[in-house]
Amino acid sequence: MQHEEKEQRGIQSIEVGGQLLAALADSGSSMTLKQLAETARMTPAKAHPYLVSFGKTGLVAQDPVSGRYGLGALALRMGIAGLRQLNPVRLGMAAAVELEQRIHHTVALSVWGNAGPTVIHLEESSHPIHMNLRPGTVMALTTATGMVFGAYLPALKMQRFAEQSMHPQAFAQVVGALRSWPELQPDLQEVRQRGMARVIGQPIPGVSAFAVPVFDHNGQVALVLTLIGPTGGFDAEWDGGNASVLKDVAAQISARLGFSPTAA
Repeated sequence: MQHEEKEQRGIQSIEVGGQLLAALADSGSSMTLKQLAETARMTPAKAHPYLVSFGKTGLVAQDPVSGRYGLGALALRMGIAGLRQLNPVRLGMAAAVELEQRIHHTVALSVWGNAGPTVIHLEESSHPIHMNLRPGTVMALTTATGMVFGAYLPALKMQRFAEQSMHPQAFAQVVGALRSWPELQPDLQEVRQRGMARVIGQPIPGVSAFAVPVFDHNGQVALVLTLIGPTGGFDAEWDGGNASVLKDVAAQISARLGFSPTAA
Protein backbone atom coordinates (compact mmCIF):
# COMPACT_ATOMS: atom_id res chain seq x y z
CA MET A 1 0.00 0.00 0.00
CA GLN A 2 1.41 3.34 -1.03
CA HIS A 3 1.47 6.20 1.43
CA GLU A 4 0.90 9.77 0.34
CA GLU A 5 3.97 11.90 0.74
CA LYS A 6 3.47 14.28 3.63
CA GLU A 7 4.33 17.94 3.29
CA GLN A 8 7.48 18.72 5.19
CA ARG A 9 7.09 20.99 8.20
CA GLY A 10 8.80 24.34 8.09
CA ILE A 11 9.25 27.33 10.35
CA GLN A 12 6.41 29.71 9.69
CA SER A 13 8.19 32.81 10.95
CA ILE A 14 11.01 32.26 8.42
CA GLU A 15 8.48 31.84 5.63
CA VAL A 16 6.75 35.07 6.66
CA GLY A 17 10.04 36.95 6.85
CA GLY A 18 10.97 35.58 3.46
CA GLN A 19 8.14 37.62 1.97
CA LEU A 20 10.02 40.79 2.96
CA LEU A 21 13.23 39.57 1.33
CA ALA A 22 11.32 38.62 -1.82
CA ALA A 23 9.73 42.07 -1.94
CA LEU A 24 13.14 43.74 -1.70
CA ALA A 25 14.61 41.49 -4.36
CA ASP A 26 11.73 42.13 -6.77
CA SER A 27 11.69 45.90 -6.26
CA GLY A 28 15.18 46.48 -7.62
CA SER A 29 15.56 49.52 -5.32
CA SER A 30 15.45 50.45 -1.65
CA MET A 31 12.07 50.83 0.07
CA THR A 32 10.59 52.52 3.10
CA LEU A 33 9.20 50.42 5.94
CA LYS A 34 5.65 51.26 4.87
CA GLN A 35 6.28 50.37 1.21
CA LEU A 36 8.00 47.16 2.15
CA ALA A 37 5.27 46.09 4.54
CA GLU A 38 2.52 46.83 2.02
CA THR A 39 4.30 44.87 -0.71
CA ALA A 40 4.75 41.89 1.65
CA ARG A 41 1.12 42.23 2.77
CA MET A 42 1.75 42.83 6.44
CA THR A 43 1.64 45.75 8.85
CA PRO A 44 4.74 47.89 9.50
CA ALA A 45 4.65 46.82 13.15
CA LYS A 46 4.86 43.17 12.12
CA ALA A 47 7.52 43.76 9.48
CA HIS A 48 9.89 45.82 11.64
CA PRO A 49 11.16 43.03 13.99
CA TYR A 50 11.95 40.85 10.99
CA LEU A 51 13.94 43.67 9.40
CA VAL A 52 15.90 44.21 12.61
CA SER A 53 16.91 40.54 12.68
CA PHE A 54 17.69 40.51 8.97
CA GLY A 55 19.84 43.58 9.50
CA LYS A 56 21.87 41.83 12.20
CA THR A 57 22.57 38.88 9.87
CA GLY A 58 23.41 41.03 6.86
CA LEU A 59 20.43 40.03 4.77
CA VAL A 60 19.02 43.58 4.92
CA ALA A 61 20.72 46.96 5.24
CA GLN A 62 19.09 50.23 6.31
CA ASP A 63 20.33 53.55 5.02
CA PRO A 64 21.21 55.66 8.10
CA VAL A 65 20.09 58.90 6.42
CA SER A 66 16.89 58.01 4.54
CA GLY A 67 15.90 55.03 6.68
CA ARG A 68 15.10 53.03 3.55
CA TYR A 69 15.79 49.32 3.42
CA GLY A 70 17.75 47.40 0.79
CA LEU A 71 19.41 44.03 0.44
CA GLY A 72 22.46 43.56 2.64
CA ALA A 73 25.93 42.19 2.04
CA LEU A 74 25.00 38.59 2.91
CA ALA A 75 22.03 38.65 0.53
CA LEU A 76 24.29 39.88 -2.26
CA ARG A 77 26.87 37.17 -1.54
CA MET A 78 24.14 34.53 -1.57
CA GLY A 79 22.81 35.84 -4.87
CA ILE A 80 26.20 35.78 -6.55
CA ALA A 81 26.88 32.27 -5.24
CA GLY A 82 23.53 31.10 -6.59
CA LEU A 83 24.18 32.57 -10.01
CA ARG A 84 27.56 30.86 -10.20
CA GLN A 85 25.88 27.52 -9.68
CA LEU A 86 23.44 28.04 -12.56
CA ASN A 87 24.27 27.16 -16.15
CA PRO A 88 21.92 28.73 -18.74
CA VAL A 89 22.68 26.06 -21.33
CA ARG A 90 22.01 23.22 -18.90
CA LEU A 91 18.69 24.79 -17.91
CA GLY A 92 17.83 25.37 -21.56
CA MET A 93 18.57 21.78 -22.54
CA ALA A 94 16.33 20.46 -19.76
CA ALA A 95 13.59 22.85 -20.90
CA ALA A 96 13.97 21.69 -24.51
CA VAL A 97 13.30 18.09 -23.49
CA GLU A 98 10.22 19.16 -21.53
CA LEU A 99 8.90 21.31 -24.40
CA GLU A 100 9.26 18.56 -27.00
CA GLN A 101 7.43 16.11 -24.75
CA ARG A 102 4.59 18.57 -24.15
CA ILE A 103 4.18 20.06 -27.62
CA HIS A 104 5.77 17.43 -29.88
CA HIS A 105 7.65 19.90 -32.06
CA THR A 106 11.39 20.26 -32.53
CA VAL A 107 13.07 22.61 -30.05
CA ALA A 108 16.33 24.40 -30.84
CA LEU A 109 18.60 26.06 -28.31
CA SER A 110 20.78 28.85 -29.69
CA VAL A 111 23.42 31.28 -28.44
CA TRP A 112 25.30 34.12 -30.08
CA GLY A 113 28.54 32.61 -31.35
CA ASN A 114 31.50 33.93 -33.30
CA ALA A 115 29.61 33.46 -36.58
CA GLY A 116 26.22 34.72 -35.36
CA PRO A 117 23.05 33.04 -33.98
CA THR A 118 24.28 29.48 -33.56
CA VAL A 119 22.27 26.35 -32.74
CA ILE A 120 23.97 24.44 -29.91
CA HIS A 121 21.31 21.83 -29.11
CA LEU A 122 18.42 20.25 -30.97
CA GLU A 123 15.61 18.26 -29.37
CA GLU A 124 14.07 16.63 -32.41
CA SER A 125 10.42 15.69 -32.72
CA SER A 126 8.79 12.84 -34.60
CA HIS A 127 7.17 15.51 -36.81
CA PRO A 128 9.70 15.94 -39.64
CA ILE A 129 10.88 19.40 -40.64
CA HIS A 130 12.36 19.86 -44.08
CA MET A 131 15.39 21.98 -43.34
CA ASN A 132 19.09 21.42 -42.78
CA LEU A 133 19.25 22.10 -39.05
CA ARG A 134 21.87 20.68 -36.68
CA PRO A 135 24.12 21.86 -33.84
CA GLY A 136 26.51 24.42 -35.29
CA THR A 137 24.01 25.82 -37.81
CA VAL A 138 24.13 29.63 -38.07
CA MET A 139 20.73 31.29 -38.52
CA ALA A 140 19.99 34.44 -40.53
CA LEU A 141 18.33 37.43 -38.89
CA THR A 142 15.17 36.67 -40.91
CA THR A 143 14.58 33.41 -39.01
CA ALA A 144 12.66 33.42 -35.73
CA THR A 145 15.87 32.68 -33.85
CA GLY A 146 17.79 35.41 -35.64
CA MET A 147 15.07 38.00 -35.13
CA VAL A 148 15.17 37.55 -31.35
CA PHE A 149 18.91 38.19 -31.29
CA GLY A 150 18.45 41.07 -33.73
CA ALA A 151 15.81 42.66 -31.50
CA TYR A 152 17.66 42.45 -28.19
CA LEU A 153 21.40 42.54 -28.88
CA PRO A 154 23.17 45.89 -29.54
CA ALA A 155 21.95 47.44 -32.80
CA LEU A 156 25.42 48.24 -34.16
CA LYS A 157 26.54 44.66 -33.64
CA MET A 158 23.41 43.31 -35.37
CA GLN A 159 23.75 45.75 -38.26
CA ARG A 160 27.32 44.60 -38.82
CA PHE A 161 26.22 40.96 -38.84
CA ALA A 162 23.41 41.70 -41.31
CA GLU A 163 25.79 43.49 -43.65
CA GLN A 164 28.40 40.72 -43.46
CA SER A 165 25.73 38.09 -44.17
CA MET A 166 24.90 39.81 -47.46
CA HIS A 167 28.33 38.93 -48.88
CA PRO A 168 28.23 35.95 -51.29
CA GLN A 169 30.86 33.99 -49.35
CA ALA A 170 28.79 34.25 -46.17
CA PHE A 171 25.47 33.22 -47.73
CA ALA A 172 26.33 29.51 -47.77
CA GLN A 173 27.09 29.60 -44.05
CA VAL A 174 23.80 31.15 -42.94
CA VAL A 175 20.43 29.36 -42.95
CA GLY A 176 17.52 31.58 -44.00
CA ALA A 177 16.83 34.37 -46.45
CA LEU A 178 18.90 37.55 -46.27
CA ARG A 179 17.59 41.12 -45.96
CA SER A 180 19.21 44.45 -45.30
CA TRP A 181 19.30 45.94 -41.82
CA PRO A 182 16.77 48.72 -42.59
CA GLU A 183 14.34 46.17 -44.06
CA LEU A 184 14.44 44.17 -40.83
CA GLN A 185 13.41 47.01 -38.52
CA PRO A 186 9.58 46.54 -38.61
CA ASP A 187 9.95 42.84 -37.76
CA LEU A 188 12.43 43.52 -34.95
CA GLN A 189 10.13 46.14 -33.47
CA GLU A 190 7.29 43.60 -33.43
CA VAL A 191 9.55 41.14 -31.61
CA ARG A 192 10.23 43.68 -28.89
CA GLN A 193 6.54 44.52 -28.58
CA ARG A 194 5.39 40.90 -28.34
CA GLY A 195 8.42 39.50 -26.52
CA MET A 196 8.87 36.78 -29.12
CA ALA A 197 9.40 36.18 -32.85
CA ARG A 198 7.22 34.25 -35.29
CA VAL A 199 7.70 33.01 -38.83
CA ILE A 200 5.08 31.15 -40.88
CA GLY A 201 6.30 29.22 -43.90
CA GLN A 202 9.18 31.64 -44.47
CA PRO A 203 12.04 32.30 -44.90
CA ILE A 204 12.12 28.47 -45.12
CA PRO A 205 9.11 27.14 -47.09
CA GLY A 206 6.93 24.71 -45.16
CA VAL A 207 8.50 25.49 -41.80
CA SER A 208 7.06 27.71 -39.07
CA ALA A 209 8.53 28.71 -35.73
CA PHE A 210 8.28 30.74 -32.55
CA ALA A 211 11.40 31.97 -30.73
CA VAL A 212 11.76 33.60 -27.32
CA PRO A 213 14.69 35.14 -25.44
CA VAL A 214 16.03 33.87 -22.13
CA PHE A 215 17.53 36.71 -20.07
CA ASP A 216 20.26 36.55 -17.43
CA HIS A 217 20.44 38.56 -14.20
CA ASN A 218 21.85 41.55 -16.12
CA GLY A 219 18.91 41.60 -18.54
CA GLN A 220 21.10 40.32 -21.38
CA VAL A 221 20.03 37.57 -23.80
CA ALA A 222 21.67 34.38 -22.50
CA LEU A 223 20.13 32.10 -25.12
CA VAL A 224 17.12 31.70 -27.41
CA LEU A 225 14.55 28.91 -27.35
CA THR A 226 12.94 28.15 -30.72
CA LEU A 227 9.95 25.90 -31.37
CA ILE A 228 9.94 24.59 -34.95
CA GLY A 229 7.40 22.54 -36.87
CA PRO A 230 5.81 21.86 -40.27
CA THR A 231 3.53 24.75 -41.14
CA GLY A 232 0.52 22.52 -41.77
CA GLY A 233 0.40 21.22 -38.20
CA PHE A 234 1.86 24.15 -36.31
CA ASP A 235 -0.27 26.40 -34.07
CA ALA A 236 1.07 29.80 -35.10
CA GLU A 237 -1.46 31.98 -33.25
CA TRP A 238 0.12 34.61 -31.01
CA ASP A 239 -2.19 33.57 -28.18
CA GLY A 240 -2.16 29.85 -29.03
CA GLY A 241 -0.77 26.95 -27.04
CA ASN A 242 2.66 26.89 -28.67
CA ALA A 243 3.36 30.56 -28.01
CA SER A 244 1.98 30.49 -24.48
CA VAL A 245 3.92 27.44 -23.32
CA LEU A 246 7.16 28.64 -24.93
CA LYS A 247 6.96 32.07 -23.28
CA ASP A 248 6.18 30.54 -19.89
CA VAL A 249 9.15 28.17 -20.05
CA ALA A 250 11.52 30.96 -21.11
CA ALA A 251 10.24 33.19 -18.29
CA GLN A 252 10.87 30.41 -15.76
CA ILE A 253 14.46 29.94 -16.93
CA SER A 254 15.04 33.71 -16.88
CA ALA A 255 13.73 33.88 -13.33
CA ARG A 256 16.09 31.09 -12.26
CA LEU A 257 18.97 33.03 -13.81
CA GLY A 258 18.09 36.03 -11.65
CA PHE A 259 16.24 38.12 -14.22
CA SER A 260 13.58 40.46 -12.83
CA PRO A 261 11.21 42.06 -15.37
CA THR A 262 10.29 44.69 -12.79
CA ALA A 263 13.91 45.67 -12.18
CA ALA A 264 14.64 45.65 -15.91
